[in-house]
Amino acid sequence: MGGTAFSSALRGAISTSGLGLDRIQARLQEHGITVSVTALSYWQSGKRQPERQSSISAVRALEQILELPSGALLGLLPPPRPRGTSSSRRRAEDTARPLTLDAHSGITLVGLHDRCEISADGGQSAVTATAVFKAGADGQDRWLLAYRQDGSGERAPALKPLRNCSIGRVEVDADAGLTLAELLFGHPIDTGETYLVEYTLRYHHAPGPESRKAHFREFWHPIPEYLLEVHFGMGATPSQCWQYARPEDTEEAESRALKIDEGNSVHAIALDFGPGVFGIGWA
Repeated sequence: MGGTAFSSALRGAISTSGLGLDRIQARLQEHGITVSVTALSYWQSGKRQPERQSSISAVRALEQILELPSGALLGLLPPPRPRGTSSSRRRAEDTARPLTLDAHSGITLVGLHDRCEISADGGQSAVTATAVFKAGADGQDRWLLAYRQDGSGERAPALKPLRNCSIGRVEVDADAGLTLAELLFGHPIDTGETYLVEYTLRYHHAPGPESRKAHFREFWHPIPEYLLEVHFGMGATPSQCWQYARPEDTEEAESRALKIDEGNSVHAIALDFGPGVFGIGWA
């Protein structure tokens, strides 16, 4: 793996520490610093470098967390990239810059409906999502979709736009099991306006006895309404189903039994939920 002197040093220090990126993120939060796992992954791979003042503060904290001498990482940072004001330079930077989960903050997810299809062999075959967004600033024309799959090395799911959107840049980190993709709107929306899109994710993996029997979403910001529906194909009806919710600041999830309806489906709804994880499990 290539990268810069900074990314190589960071990657080596993380490896030596034995800490996973999730744990490092938690340690940074204990220092009052919020950095996404994706950003940490990009820093250690060399795809992106810390530049903003908040990121520089995170690097100082990383030196403490990873038990490195003061300046061991900061001293390896290259100078920040030049940032011009012309529209052509902004377009060039947008093309070169990796996708990040803290991008596109001018738009909010206000409603989401997932329909998860379970095939006869018990595996998740597809998820169709209908999402409604609301603009908090003018000129919003895209949303960044993040999907984390089970295990590393698995093929990323096939993403297909169904209504009111197209697919922009897509980045896959197979080692982290993470897919990031831009959903491009048919037209920009301005402050207070809403926009609805629909897309589907189709999985490639073959189910096995250890396959995850659950579907969930991890929300990094509060969402007014999330509706999750799981439909079981012929021969895939489970003996029991339950919904579970784990807010970000709690260790254990709250769960509740669900009844399978006449259509061989179950559903659960979360209102004003997040940050945290909400899903349906079955056995």
